[in-house]
Amino acid sequence: MSNPRAGKVAERIQQIIARRLEKGLRDPRLGFVTITDVRVTGDLQHASVFYTVYGDEQAQTDSAAALRAATGMLRSEVGKQLGTRLTPTLEFIHDELPESAQHLNELLAEAKRRDEESAALAAHAQYAGEEDPYVKPREIGDGEMDVDGLAEQDLLDDEDRD
Repeated sequence: MSNPRAGKVAERIQQIIARRLEKGLRDPRLGFVTITDVRVTGDLQHASVFYTVYGDEQAQTDSAAALRAATGMLRSEVGKQLGTRLTPTLEFIHDELPESAQHLNELLAEAKRRDEESAALAAHAQYAGEEDPYVKPREIGDGEMDVDGLAEQDLLDDEDRD
C-alpha cells in the first residue's frame, strides 16, 4: 500500500471488525477468530480481510461460513464507523501465515537436530590417513640438500649478499 490514506483506512477497518467480532455475532458457527491484516485497494473500493481461526479444520470451515454470512452486517458496521463516502466491499481470506510459520519452525527444529547429530559424529571422528598430509619444509643439516637442491652454505651466502 503506497497510498497512506489506504493504510489508515485499512487499519481502521481492522479495528472496527475486530471490535465487532469481540462483541460476538449471533452465529454459533463462529469460532475464535483473529483479524491479522486488512488490505485496501488504492481507490478504497475493496478491502481484503485476513483472519485466522483457533481450532481444528471443522472450526475453520464453520468460521469461514459464519464470516461469509455476516459480511453484509460487518460492511454496514464499517460504513457507519468509517465515515467515508463509499464503504468498501469486504472479502474474508483465511490467513495461511501461522500454518506456514509452524512448518518453518518444524523444519528449523529438524535442521538443528541434524546439526547436533553431525557435531556428535565429528567429535569422535578419526582421520582416514595422516593427521596433516601436507609436505612441510624440513630443517637442512650440514651438507644436506633442501627441496630445491641447494646446500645450506649456498643459502647462507645468499642471505649475506642481501
